[in-house]
Amino acid sequence: MIDVEQRRRPGVAFAGFLVPFALQVAVVAAYRSRYFADAGWLGGEYAYAFIGVAIGSIVLGCAAKFFRPPWNSVGTGLVLGGVLGFVVVVVVFAVILIALSRWGMSP
Repeated sequence: MIDVEQRRRPGVAFAGFLVPFALQVAVVAAYRSRYFADAGWLGGEYAYAFIGVAIGSIVLGCAAKFFRPPWNSVGTGLVLGGVLGFVVVVVVFAVILIALSRWGMSP
C-alpha cells in the first residue's frame, strides 16, 4: 500500500463523529424549543428521532467501514457518534428509573 493510504485520518473520523452528534443536538434543541409542536410532536416523537439518528449513524458507519479510505475513517466516526447517542439514552433511562424507584420514599 502507499504510505498515504496507511496514514490515519483523525480529522476525517472527527468529521464523521460530528455529523450524528450535531443531528442529536439539533433534535434536543428542537425538543427544548418545541419546534415541531404545531405538527403534533410530543416528547415521544423527539425520542424516536434521537434514537433513529443513533441507529442510522451506526448502520451507515458500519456500511462505510467496507469502503476505501477516507470512508472507513468516516464510518468509525459515525459509529462512535451513534454509540454515544445510545449511551446518553441508557443514562437518561437509568436516571428516570432511579428517580421513579425513590418516588415514594421518605427522606
